[in-house]
Amino acid sequence: MKNSWFGFRTLFLLITAAVLALPSKAQVLNNAVDPSSTYEKFDRLMQIIDYAYVENVDQAKIVEDAVIDVLKELDPHSTYISKKDIEKTNEPLVGNFEGVGIQFQLFHDTILVVSPVPGGPSDKLGILAGDKIIKINGEAAYGSKINNQYVLDHLRGPKGSKVTVGIYRKGNKELIDYTITRDKIPLNSIDATYMPAPGIGYIKLARFARSSADEFRESVNQLKKEGMKNLILDLRSNSGGYLDIAFELADEFLPAGKMIVYTQGVRSPKQDYIATNRGSFEEGKLVVLIDEASASASEIVSGAMQDWDRGVIMGRRSFGKGLVQRPFMLPDSSMIRLTTARYYTPSGRCIQKSYEHGTEEYFSDIFNRYQHGEMIHADSIKFPDSLKYYTHNKRVVYGGGGIMPDMFIPYDTSFVTKYYTDVFRKGLLNEYILQYVELHRKDMLASFPDDKSFLSGYNQEDKLLRDFIDYAATKDVPKNDKDIEASGSQIKLVLKALLARTLYNINAYFEVIGVTDDDIKSAVKVINNDQMFKKLTISN
Repeated sequence: MKNSWFGFRTLFLLITAAVLALPSKAQVLNNAVDPSSTYEKFDRLMQIIDYAYVENVDQAKIVEDAVIDVLKELDPHSTYISKKDIEKTNEPLVGNFEGVGIQFQLFHDTILVVSPVPGGPSDKLGILAGDKIIKINGEAAYGSKINNQYVLDHLRGPKGSKVTVGIYRKGNKELIDYTITRDKIPLNSIDATYMPAPGIGYIKLARFARSSADEFRESVNQLKKEGMKNLILDLRSNSGGYLDIAFELADEFLPAGKMIVYTQGVRSPKQDYIATNRGSFEEGKLVVLIDEASASASEIVSGAMQDWDRGVIMGRRSFGKGLVQRPFMLPDSSMIRLTTARYYTPSGRCIQKSYEHGTEEYFSDIFNRYQHGEMIHADSIKFPDSLKYYTHNKRVVYGGGGIMPDMFIPYDTSFVTKYYTDVFRKGLLNEYILQYVELHRKDMLASFPDDKSFLSGYNQEDKLLRDFIDYAATKDVPKNDKDIEASGSQIKLVLKALLARTLYNINAYFEVIGVTDDDIKSAVKVINNDQMFKKLTISN
């Protein structure tokens, strides 16, 4: 009985131990807290509940709920992670998992292989995009019981273990049986690498994972072989990741000796992160794209580039997360990620936005920005002079709530109609493309054997849109001529991009989308205009 509430006491002892490791006046004061008003008080509460409460209670759950509530009181980013969720939580950042190596989607209660991971165990056995997994280890794998968790539970597993799948492939009367030996599957953090204009490379980084810096260098080398002189780094919707990887990525752009970021907290002494003599792109024009969902590590990189006037930051104000979390294990192998420091850009800016009004208000900030018109009009954003800082070239920048771009690009809502919202909300665009590819994959690949031929040669967007409108009508989204006139071009673009992704890869998707992406088009324009680029990095 006592083990559960002992765990909560251990949490306090663990945090106290971390404090004692860093001697300072603040810590000495903290150590003077009366134990009878802290963890001993909680111990006593749990003993009383155990002795006198009217019913039996789940003490482990009470302690876990208490831990969660304590962390909520601290800040929005200190969190508790249960033992069973630790591996799942770390996976996107660690950069790999163990399984069969497929990208899948659920299509009419069936597991559809969108594509095998190149070089993975499924790819090596000849499993193809468009295959449907009907059986797993002899058990029917379709119907209402199928969801994402079912697929993960049955197809993922330790390296070297085996799983047998029965696959339906169009044109075959019988299921094809494969015995797949699970292996380590890489999770790439770069979604796209291509050349949107002559001499200009584009890299979209989705997260700062363990492999991100190595992936970035590979992408830069590939683009240089294609003639890249200048670069667009897309950090839009990149919510962050490892601090040391953010430092390593920023180091690719800055010469040795330049401050990239520093961290500091009451119990965490100042730690400087200084650029080294490595760097794959220290010359050439750089544009960094950010938006309201760019956070944490994304803000470290964009803040360093802005403070050293190394490149132009374009888009919309970033999220505003400048808190550093450190993991602490608890006795039951669960974990807390505790905020231990704030990070600061080279000019001294702390870009953490306020959370004094509570977690709910904190995470409603993005919605409030939409309400206040910030996504459309840059002049709706007001910064007090007390938060004014200066870049290397004496340009004025501000702290106190995210990175404000050097060039503001408004959020485009012109194509957002009720019809557009309905087809997206119901997932009809993706559903239609999956069905379309299932019927036409062989003919499509015969005409366009690779993504390059598709991108340059496919011109059936109008027919694709007409067929989709008819399809949507059968799914309770009737044709609306007025809305389609406003949304049609965007729907055509998304359909073509989804078609490219389903036939080839995620890179092809972003190449299609990038053709009409206002942020990318503006970035290309700035890079190609020497006077404009210089103005944005020299003076306000």
